[in-house]
Amino acid sequence: MKSLDQYSPWQNGYVERAIGTIRRECLDHVIVFHARHLQTVLDEYVAYYNESRTHLGIEKDCPVPRPVENPDTGEIVALPVLGGLHHRYTRRAA
Repeated sequence: MKSLDQYSPWQNGYVERAIGTIRRECLDHVIVFHARHLQTVLDEYVAYYNESRTHLGIEKDCPVPRPVENPDTGEIVALPVLGGLHHRYTRRAA
């Protein structure tokens, strides 16, 4: 039986990078109580990662693009993600 490394060895680096990012930015700071809790934490982190976190590789944008907010819209507020571990910044309507 072949190991999984033999099917797509070029993907190993990408997967290791993703797992490392999840551990550094999320799991190293959270105490996980059970499998359902882990799934909830990972679901919230993946949503944050794709919708709020900036990525240098795509010119400091998110994989799911967000609209540019007009400065006249209101003051900037921080919305906590993962219990305050990370934040999403947006403008509050005046």
